[in-house]
Amino acid sequence: MLHRRVGALDEVVQDYEKDIPCYHFRHLVKPGITSWAQINYPYGANIDDTLRKLEYDLYYIRHFSFVMDAAIILRTIHIMFFGKGR
Repeated sequence: MLHRRVGALDEVVQDYEKDIPCYHFRHLVKPGITSWAQINYPYGANIDDTLRKLEYDLYYIRHFSFVMDAAIILRTIHIMFFGKGR
């Protein structure tokens, strides 16, 4: 029998899934290099930041389109070249 080692990040995600309604919806989208939340909100290290980023993720899921993906790519490139991250 294989046992999966649970790391600190897995434990944090499990806590968020218990404590934050709708958190599991974030997993409907495959992870990528960047996201709507990453270009619109700074790095978050607490539950309030996580809630705010979740709002951006849920907005993306609801309004998903090619145009939105193109906007994310263009803004990511802009941030990379001009260092104007949030």
